Amino acid sequence: PCRTRYASKSQKVSMMFTGIVEEIGTILQILRDHSEKGGFDLIIQANVVLDGVKLGDSIAVNGTCLTVTRFTSTEFQVGLAPETLRKTNLGVLKVNDKVNLERSLAANGRIGGHFVQGHVDGQGVIVNKREEKDAVWFTIQPEDSSLMKYIVNKGYIAVDGTSLTLCNVEDKTFEFMLVPFTQDHVIIPKKQVGDRVNLEVDIMGKYVEKFLIKN
Repeated sequence: PCRTRYASKSQKVSMMFTGIVEEIGTILQILRDHSEKGGFDLIIQANVVLDGVKLGDSIAVNGTCLTVTRFTSTEFQVGLAPETLRKTNLGVLKVNDKVNLERSLAANGRIGGHFVQGHVDGQGVIVNKREEKDAVWFTIQPEDSSLMKYIVNKGYIAVDGTSLTLCNVEDKTFEFMLVPFTQDHVIIPKKQVGDRVNLEVDIMGKYVEKFLIKN
């Protein structure tokens, strides 16, 4: 789970991300010492996201906000709770798998993508992948079809923690396109049809829905 960091005695900053992946990490170890309780720990090799890290800081792993419980100069450890494993694709990770990593947004930081909470809404399945010149297109079908009401054409969505613009939205699927720079800096291009991705819809849609229901 994410924590709340106090930037000063008068300013409280909630953990947020922007969906701009800072680096691709590598799974070094999977510690299943407490797997009988439904969870386990991951040790992830990293570099950029360890700059200035402290115990209790939040790092998004494939778009999932996780708390740093141990770290060195080259790796960090996070715990996965049963709910995290139910909602995300982190439970199928293997040693040497690659993951998207992003530190939580600093209070004075720039928002390069969109507001991402790191609270994954569910998973989607890649149902089509195609190339168009130097771009790569993906078609995703959410496993939970109710998420589609929050997904709108030209809106935002976080896929494995990557902030993306929606290009085409149908009844059960949506599409996005990756330009060459993004292809080189996130893990999505390495995935194939049938693979699963973490999805977080734009939180604004949920607020609007709640407001309309109450009024």
